[in-house]
Amino acid sequence: MNLSPLPLTTVVGAFLLAFPALFSIVNPLGASLTFHQVTEGRADRQILAWRIALYALLILLGSLLLGSYILGFFGVSLGALRVAGGLVVAIRAWSLLMDPQVQEDRKANAAAPAETAQDDVAFFPLTMPFTTGPGAISVAIALASQRPAEGQGVVSFFIGVSLAALLVAVMVGVFYRWSSVVLSMLGRSGARVLSRLVAFLLLCVGVQIISSGLESLVPTYLKAAG
Repeated sequence: MNLSPLPLTTVVGAFLLAFPALFSIVNPLGASLTFHQVTEGRADRQILAWRIALYALLILLGSLLLGSYILGFFGVSLGALRVAGGLVVAIRAWSLLMDPQVQEDRKANAAAPAETAQDDVAFFPLTMPFTTGPGAISVAIALASQRPAEGQGVVSFFIGVSLAALLVAVMVGVFYRWSSVVLSMLGRSGARVLSRLVAFLLLCVGVQIISSGLESLVPTYLKAAG
């Protein structure tokens, strides 16, 4: 039986790389519990949930489609971008894995202004930085660095990662919309256990991105040294 991973030049291969990473860093299940707390008593909670999902999708898509090209414009090679992005993903995953309470407290503090605000809080602070903050943006850019160099595979890759971003955004809307149900089913302890499981997946994705970056950098340096 061949258990080798699907190539990133396919839609499914790119989706399977991007979805666990984006789901882990956004963590819509765990975030929905904080969302429930800070929006309790608001009559527009259901509308807020879907607006946040839309804004989160736009931020993720922008980071996936443009982030790595912007860095490339400043002279950052694809290999260096992969190594740096993989390190960011791995470090973020390690902190989520070893001390999830710190991450939960940080997100709760980011969303805290929404408790007392009477104006539109869908974008700030509930989308940025609570749902898709700097961590999610950096992970999305790191994922984009995995794009094939050229050819038809580039299109398939971006379709795959875009579908992953869309699914994560839909999950944000669903879990935020029914945050009370999530709270009754999982509770904070259950959400923390799930967060650690998906954080391990994110750590594996980070190591994979670093590995692919080194694969492209090391032969170049060896050739230059020879």
